[in-house]
Amino acid sequence: MVRLYSLAVLHRSEQGSPQLLKAAYDLSSFGFFQRGSVQEFMAFTAKILTERTNAASRQSVKQGEYMCHIYVRGDGLCCVLTADHEYPQRVAHTLLTKVLDDFASRVEASLWSEGNAACAAYPGLDASLAKYQNPREADALTKVQEELDETKIILHNTIEAVLQRGEKLDDLVSKSQGLSDASKMFYKTARKTNSCCNFG
Repeated sequence: MVRLYSLAVLHRSEQGSPQLLKAAYDLSSFGFFQRGSVQEFMAFTAKILTERTNAASRQSVKQGEYMCHIYVRGDGLCCVLTADHEYPQRVAHTLLTKVLDDFASRVEASLWSEGNAACAAYPGLDASLAKYQNPREADALTKVQEELDETKIILHNTIEAVLQRGEKLDDLVSKSQGLSDASKMFYKTARKTNSCCNFG
């Protein structure tokens, strides 16, 4: 079944780690007690991909049963979409462009690095995540932008391919300040059983 799980807008400045400005999630397919940890890992993965994607470029990263699509604009504004493998890549990247254009038109660029209330108040993500759950309907509402046809989207088979040489996801998880102890334990358990949120 075609499914979208999360949509996140981030900002990457030249100094410091990426700032998560706003995110929307549809985690109804996960168990109630798993949702908090799954949400943390999706936000964690979005930050890693934002750090490791060149400015003014796009990529799609396959990780277990998920596909993460990312677009980093030249001005440092980024959008990451987590979906299943069946979700059409072209529609995913159309959505990323649309979300970033809308966000940039509603929230002043001077506020992006702060991650303040204006970013948190941005209303577009939940509606976009819901509307694009069915890519056929969403695609009919959206004229596919010509730049997508011209832009090469890099496809990586695993998140490890995105990490810097010698880096391991396990190490990033254990060092992360953004993940709770419960989520780190959830990650280790999921990694052992190779189930649920296979973001590792």
